[in-house]
Amino acid sequence: MKSCTLKNASSDRITELARHNINSLNNIIDYNKENNIELFRISSDLIPFGSSEINKLIWWDIFKEELSKIGNKIKLSNMRVSVHPGQYTVLNSKNSDVVVKAVQDLIYHTRILDSLGLNSRHKIILHIGGAYDNRNEAVERFIENYKKLDEKIKKRLVIENDDKIYNIEEVLEIGYKLKVPVIFDNLHNKINSSRQNMSEKYWVEQCKSTWRTEDGNQKIHYSQQAENKQKGSHSDFVSINEFMSFYKMIDRNDIDIMLEVKDKNLSCIKCINCTNPNLDIYELEKEWSRYKYTILGKSHKSYLEIREQLKNKQDFSAVSFYNIVERAMKNDGETGSCANSALHVWGYFKNLATEKEKVDFFKRMDAYQANKTSIIAVKKYLKKMAEKYEQKYLLNSYYFEI
Repeated sequence: MKSCTLKNASSDRITELARHNINSLNNIIDYNKENNIELFRISSDLIPFGSSEINKLIWWDIFKEELSKIGNKIKLSNMRVSVHPGQYTVLNSKNSDVVVKAVQDLIYHTRILDSLGLNSRHKIILHIGGAYDNRNEAVERFIENYKKLDEKIKKRLVIENDDKIYNIEEVLEIGYKLKVPVIFDNLHNKINSSRQNMSEKYWVEQCKSTWRTEDGNQKIHYSQQAENKQKGSHSDFVSINEFMSFYKMIDRNDIDIMLEVKDKNLSCIKCINCTNPNLDIYELEKEWSRYKYTILGKSHKSYLEIREQLKNKQDFSAVSFYNIVERAMKNDGETGSCANSALHVWGYFKNLATEKEKVDFFKRMDAYQANKTSIIAVKKYLKKMAEKYEQKYLLNSYYFEI
């Protein structure tokens, strides 16, 4: 997604950026379909300044055809999408101007989903807001302001427990009163737990009762705490053993789990593969083709382990595969290993590159091995080469990203 500063937000510039972002969304939906990702959060930045008065565009008409095509892809693939307004969309604020802007933001997010032609299974997720020194009054303000919302918003709105103020028990009370579906967030619950010392499974089951047939499957948010960071920070990747323990604990196949994690689609594909009882080894081989040069640079031992594991086409384990990947990813990679991996990648171009490109590459390699430049600089050059010579295998890999 691309945006711009307020001073550059002319109608032409917003139109240009919105067109780029909608095209990017189309590419993402195609990627999701190809990789069996059936749950996705659309960025609030889809339309720059989407809920601001400075955006005068009737964008839902301008991009009607493009949005309709994307919506049809979503529906035909049985994908479910959602949107999540940011921290400044506060419906229970004491400041009436803040509430007005919050409603405008909810209208904007509703319009995104409506423009895609999607039904009420596709949701807008919202936190309750602040406590403002009087929790009871703050809750009442949320309830009263919710009741004033347009029915189009109400049919999409769901509420979630947060990590600082409103715990899952409090959000459920509001959900029951308003007949609003409630999302359970496991990490928020660990940080800001209810006075009732109940299990995660208990709260997941309690939330289930707030979801009606027209709301679609119950949805929850899952994340893991990042090491050595402040409470509530999402981890760089989902540790598969920890996730599988949670997945087995909830023991449900009628629930949608949204991952909140820094590496996004990488962890998503990992969890999809590990929870698929009918997984074909082709899916792991496809993943290996994406990871292999990154792993080679991180740990030659792990590289050989995975190659050996994938030789057995009948008896294989996705969890075991990703455990090796995770172990390898914790290494920074020694200079020799990273150089070896880079040379393997260079092999795709060595018979295509010009003499100048060969000289440029090996200059960078010499500088890297002499500790005068980073492996990132080498990778950037290799990515440029992969794009020039259209090496799709490399461009579809994770080598240039992680």
